[in-house]
Amino acid sequence: MKINLAPIRMDEQLEVKVNGDSIWLNGEEFDFSPLPDGAILPHGAIDSKWFVGKVYRINGQIELTILLPHGSNAPHETRFPNPITVTTDGVVDLPPYNIPQEEVSEVLDED
Repeated sequence: MKINLAPIRMDEQLEVKVNGDSIWLNGEEFDFSPLPDGAILPHGAIDSKWFVGKVYRINGQIELTILLPHGSNAPHETRFPNPITVTTDGVVDLPPYNIPQEEVSEVLDED
């Protein structure tokens, strides 16, 4: 599964898990196993605030875009994330929500 990320400033955080062609977003399952190869699922067909755009199955692999919430002190890797290619089932390691407060303090102390 290829997960594209669309960063957004939001107080709610996100947990993502994948198992085969299913993805769980904060505990809610979305099963894309019925989507045939070459098919496109339109954005409006998915009842969730987390999805952005369409879901595709290309060469047998699901590709989708989800929102990536972040805090006010999010690092560069969160504000400008790379796509994630998931090769094993389980929790997906997302970029950090925020820079830890002690790191923010260190940066401010340097100025």
